[in-house]
Amino acid sequence: MKKICTIILLSTLSIGPGAASTSEISNSIEKDYKAHLAPLWDHFHRNPELSLMEHNTAKRLAKEIRAAGFTVTEGIGGTGIVAILKNGPGPMVMLRADMDGLPVKELSGLKNASQIVMTDWDGNEVGVMHACGHDVHITSLVGTARYMAKIKDQWSGTLMLIGQPAEEKGPGASAMMADGIWQKFGQPDYALAFHVDADAVAGKITIDEGSPYAGSDSVDIIVHGVGAHGAYPHQGKDPIVIGAQIVANLQTIISRELAPRDAGVITVGSFHSGTKHNIISERAHLQLTVRSLNPQVREQLLSAIKRVAIGTAKTAGLSDDKMPEVIVSPEAYPPTFNDRNLAQRLKAVIVKKMGEDALIPPAESGMGAEDFGFFTTDPYIPSVYFSVGGTPSEDFERAKAGGAPVASHHSPQFKISPEPSIKSGVEASVHALLELMPRK
Repeated sequence: MKKICTIILLSTLSIGPGAASTSEISNSIEKDYKAHLAPLWDHFHRNPELSLMEHNTAKRLAKEIRAAGFTVTEGIGGTGIVAILKNGPGPMVMLRADMDGLPVKELSGLKNASQIVMTDWDGNEVGVMHACGHDVHITSLVGTARYMAKIKDQWSGTLMLIGQPAEEKGPGASAMMADGIWQKFGQPDYALAFHVDADAVAGKITIDEGSPYAGSDSVDIIVHGVGAHGAYPHQGKDPIVIGAQIVANLQTIISRELAPRDAGVITVGSFHSGTKHNIISERAHLQLTVRSLNPQVREQLLSAIKRVAIGTAKTAGLSDDKMPEVIVSPEAYPPTFNDRNLAQRLKAVIVKKMGEDALIPPAESGMGAEDFGFFTTDPYIPSVYFSVGGTPSEDFERAKAGGAPVASHHSPQFKISPEPSIKSGVEASVHALLELMPRK
């Protein structure tokens, strides 16, 4: 586990003449939470919208940020919004929040649980909830906008706020980039974002100096066979057996081909074939998610998947015209990389302004993906994607004692403690922005 250095640059950081003290910032954010942000979060939580359909969410978000004094442009990359506040010379800093919900019926037991039902992309009626905390993100974005507009005498530069659609389904960030966001509004010098984390204590901040989110590829493998009667398997080539062998052989890519210090995941999430008990089908369809932390490992995994699929089919005796089709979706997510120097700089700010106990070590054990990297990879923009804990400590203690486990993201039982999460999200964002856009 990485150790967090809590003394980096502390001697060089100062509040600066005329700047608000840390306690004043905390008190102001707390007052705004009670008066404005709490009911706003309640509204967002009750009224989630699916990816690419966030029309009312975007409209309300734009209204809130426009009221704070920003120039807001709607309809970027679909339902995305871009808000600009120019405040003298200095860097442009971007802060992004995603705003879509998920096709999950809420079973959290909260009084303000979502009752929303929408028609999804395939024409199905589905329950919708904020099962990943994006309601916390957009509420915090509004809180940050309101506070930064109020203290314009304490910073200098241009603040860009982004309300991003379709992070869950895609193509939210890539659609905004394809819409020419940097050409229209300017390319930021720095980029920031955060995600609320159900696996961390509410209000605690985590800043990973490396890659907080993996890159993600979706891969389809079409396995061809020769159909036959189930009672006469020797007369066919069973794509189910071949597909099962491919699934097993894929696991050796991670265990025997990937260097032990490299990280990667190959998961077969779907396997479909056949129509009846006694029919050997002619086709099987495998769907994979492939995760990696750098471009070299990504290429190694994708190349190996194709080789293993074809090699397994040849071993089974399939003819060349029946080799598997390996299809890599063009909608790949790049890894989300934090700029190490910037991450260290902002960790020091959080420790100085919010206290040593506000910052906790990263404990990411999975390969979750994010589309924030579309904003920061090409062209490269120094960025930090941090996390804010969302679960009360007593819930973790209850789970350890044998009680109900803490619900994960995307679960119908998912619930976040909004007050500490939103207040810490706003406060950490404000401190980071003041550090990056000081008034000279």
